[in-house]
Amino acid sequence: MAFRGRARRDLTTEQQLARGPMDLPFLALVLMLTAVGLIVLLSASFAIAMYNSYPGVDTGGDPYYYFIRQLRFAVVGIVLMYVITKIDYQRLRLLSVPAIIGAVILLLLIFTPLGRSSNGARRWLWLGVRFQPSEIAKVAVIMFFATRLSKRNDELRAPPKRWSKRTITGRIGAFLDRIGFLELVPYGAIVLVILFLLYKEPHMSGMILVLVGAASVLFASGIRLYWFVGAGALVGGALWFIITQTGYMTARINAWLNPMSDLKGDGFQLWQSQIAIGSGGLLGKGLGNSIQKYRFLPEMQNDFVFAIACEELGLIGACIIIALFMLLIIRGYWLAIHARDRFGTLLIVGINTLLAAQTFLNIGVVTGAIPTTGISLPFFSYGGTALVIQLAEMGIVLSVSRQIAAPKVE
Repeated sequence: MAFRGRARRDLTTEQQLARGPMDLPFLALVLMLTAVGLIVLLSASFAIAMYNSYPGVDTGGDPYYYFIRQLRFAVVGIVLMYVITKIDYQRLRLLSVPAIIGAVILLLLIFTPLGRSSNGARRWLWLGVRFQPSEIAKVAVIMFFATRLSKRNDELRAPPKRWSKRTITGRIGAFLDRIGFLELVPYGAIVLVILFLLYKEPHMSGMILVLVGAASVLFASGIRLYWFVGAGALVGGALWFIITQTGYMTARINAWLNPMSDLKGDGFQLWQSQIAIGSGGLLGKGLGNSIQKYRFLPEMQNDFVFAIACEELGLIGACIIIALFMLLIIRGYWLAIHARDRFGTLLIVGINTLLAAQTFLNIGVVTGAIPTTGISLPFFSYGGTALVIQLAEMGIVLSVSRQIAAPKVE
């Protein structure tokens, strides 16, 4: 016992903080959603893997093809999540700038021979493994914004910059400084660069999620509310322009408004999804008994996996899945409120809001509440690298939770 006490005293303060207990309710919810997601994916992807009918993927007729690959990535992700929980999250401050630079470089590489296209969009990168750099960009933006904005209070306490009132530029600069515009310039520049690269892919869902993550961190840091009103109007106008000027987005909107008008084209997927949800009824057809997964519903292992869950598990099962997501999100915000410092709070707010938005948008698309966006359902949709990154994000939240019991830091 004396040896253990002496060894613990030899640890640095940083090491002692990082060894606090992680939040078990949050961890349990993450593991439950991952396990349920794997089971639902196994059932949803069984038929399409057996028939080897997904374009660009050779399953060799193995019905467990998608499940086994996803299971491997889940194991890697859980191990990575655990490793991240053991690291002091303060070190992410040093990684924020390299992360945002790396994200931009990866997005640029998409437009080189390393990039890969599918369904008219160039969103994937091949570096020994195929992945979407937008997944990394979303986390990098949150890390960078949280790092910079966690110091905002100190910057506001500093003496204000003196502008010359004798010149027009000086008076304009003083006005822009007073309303907080100059403070937002570096953040806006970074977001615009990433949004432009995502627009060129094109990747509308990625653009939405980057905006959501960035806006949530800015809002939590105390940026004035009128900037969000103005930015919301500007983004809404830009989205309207992109939708009306982009053929594939216009077709998606028309199919959402009236899927039966083009059941042989863009309306087919949404119509089949609604059939799957409606046929599930209250209790569902039973796990593994979906009819729509037999090549009726496109992307049933990806964006529309929740429709298969509704068909097989019914309304009750779907509500349980939604309840698990809600509990995870609520717990995440609770951890953000009780985080040791401002940096930890902003990190969790960004990651948690990203998770909430992705879940809401995917379920909204599958049920027909909003137009198709191409956003996957966290922990459920097939995509190994996306799952690993999602679990790594949960590791960051758990790393912050380890220091909740420590004295608060401004």
